[in-house]
Amino acid sequence: MSAIEIVKLIIAALILLGAFLSVLSAFGLIRLPDIYTRSHAATKSATLGVLSILLGTFLFFWIEDGYISARLLLGILFVFVTAPVGGHLITRAAYYSKVPLWEKSVQDDLKKVVDNKRKEQSVDK
Repeated sequence: MSAIEIVKLIIAALILLGAFLSVLSAFGLIRLPDIYTRSHAATKSATLGVLSILLGTFLFFWIEDGYISARLLLGILFVFVTAPVGGHLITRAAYYSKVPLWEKSVQDDLKKVVDNKRKEQSVDK
C-alpha cells in the first residue's frame, strides 16, 4: 500500500466521520428535549462534522491537485470560531429570557449567578 493510498483512506475516513457527525447532530436536534441540549448537539457535533468534511476536502485537493485552497482554510477557520460562539450566545439569550430547562434536569449552575446579577441590577436602579 503506497503513501498516496493511505492518505486517500484518511481523507475518506475524515469525510465519512464528518457525515456521521452531521447526521448525529440532526438526530440530536430532533430528539433532545430542550433548547439547551439541542444547542449542544448543534454546536458540538455539527461543527466537528463540518470541520471534518472541510479538512478532508482540503487534503483531497492538496494531495490530488497540489492546490491549497484558501477558501477551504477560511471556511474551516470561520466555522471553528463562529459556530460555538453563536450556539453559546443563543443558549445564553434563551436562559436570560427564562426559557425553562427540561423538567428532568437535575442541576442549574447559572441560577445563583443570574439571580445575583438581577438583584444587583435592581438595586442600581
